[in-house]
Amino acid sequence: MTLETLALVGAVALLGPLLSAGTRWRVPVVIGELVAGMIIGASGLHLVDTTDATFSFLATLGFGLTMFVAGTHVPLRDARLRPALGRGALHAIVVGIAAACAGWALAAVFDTGHAAIYAVVMASSSAALVLPAVQQTRLGGAQLLPTIAQVAIADTACIVALPLAMDPARAPVAAVGALGIAAVASLLALALRWADRGDRWKRLRETSKAHELAIELRVSLILVCSLGALATVSHVSVLLAGFAGGLAVASAGEPRRLARQLFAVTEGFLSPLYFVWLGSSLSLGSLLASPSYLLLGLLLGVGALIAHLVGALMHQHPLWAVIAAAQLGVPIAAATIGAETGALAAGEQAALVLGAIITIGALAAAAAVASGRASFSPTGTQAAGAAPGSVTRSGRPPT
Repeated sequence: MTLETLALVGAVALLGPLLSAGTRWRVPVVIGELVAGMIIGASGLHLVDTTDATFSFLATLGFGLTMFVAGTHVPLRDARLRPALGRGALHAIVVGIAAACAGWALAAVFDTGHAAIYAVVMASSSAALVLPAVQQTRLGGAQLLPTIAQVAIADTACIVALPLAMDPARAPVAAVGALGIAAVASLLALALRWADRGDRWKRLRETSKAHELAIELRVSLILVCSLGALATVSHVSVLLAGFAGGLAVASAGEPRRLARQLFAVTEGFLSPLYFVWLGSSLSLGSLLASPSYLLLGLLLGVGALIAHLVGALMHQHPLWAVIAAAQLGVPIAAATIGAETGALAAGEQAALVLGAIITIGALAAAAAVASGRASFSPTGTQAAGAAPGSVTRSGRPPT
C-alpha cells in the first residue's frame, strides 16, 4: 500500500459525511464510505487491492477499534435502563426465536447451509443506528427505554454469537477463546474500577492532560491490540476482542477525554479506512450475475423486519419494532469475516450488506412517521436528546 492509495482512500471516504449532512433522514456515514469503496474497488474502478497486506492490516485494526468504540457506547452504567431490562430481554429472545426460524427457512430455500449466520444477522440490532435516530427525531414515550434495552441486549448477544455461527465446526474452540477474552475483559473492568477509585490514576490522567501525553488513548490502543492478539491466537474474530474491550471500559465509565481521543483516531482515520476496504472487497456484480443472491439480500432485510415485528404480539408498537430492527454492525462483521476466511461467497457478502441497508431505510421511515405522533412524545419520559449510550457519530455501527 502506498501513500497515494492511502490519500485516495481518505478522499473517497469523505463521501460518507457528505451524504450524512446533506439529507433530512441523515444517511449513516458508513453507507457513503461503503459506496465509496465499491466505486474504487471490485465493483467499480479496481483502483485498490484489498488483498494488500498493509491495507488488510490497517482495515483489521480499524475493525477492532470500531467495535471497541461501539462497546464503549453500550449503556451498562445507566440506572434508568435497569427497570426496562426484563421487558427488553424478553423482546430480544422472542425476536431471536423468530429469526432462527427465518434463518433456517432461507438456508433451506437457497441451499447455503448458513442458517445460523442468517439467524444471528436478522436477530441483531444496532445501538449506533437506533440511538442517533431516536435523538434526532426526539422520540419518547413509555416504550422508549424497553426498546433501547432490547437493542443493547440484541447488539451484545449477536456480536458474541456471530463468530460461533460463522464456523460451527470450530464452535468449541471458538467458545473457549471467547470465554478467555471475556475473562480478560472482566479482569480489566475490575482493574479499571479499582484504579478509578485511587488517586494515582487520577493524578496520571491529570498529568496526561496537562502535558498532552494522551496516556488514556495509548492505553486503549494497547488494550485493543493485546485483545486482538489474544483473539488471533485463540482463533476468535477481532470483532469480539474489540467489543469486549469496549464493554470493559464502559463498565468503568468512559472518560470524556478518552472519548474525544478515540473519536479522532478511529472516526477520523482507521474506521473510514476499514469501511472503504470492506466496500472495495464487495462485488455488486455477483448480485447482478446471480439473481438468487439479490433475492437473498432482499429477504434478509424483510426477514429481519418481520422477526422484529413479532414484538407487536407482546404489545410493542410496530414502529418501535421496525426501529429496533435496524442493523449494520453484525451484517458487516459477518461479511468481513466471510471475506477473510472464505466462509461466504462474494454474492452472500453483498447480500448481507443489502439486507442491512433495507433495515436502515425502514428505520429512517419509521422514525420520521413516529416523530409526528403524540404517543411518541418524550413528555413524561426520558428525553430522547439524553438517551443513554448516545453515540458521537451518526450511524456508526459496532454492531
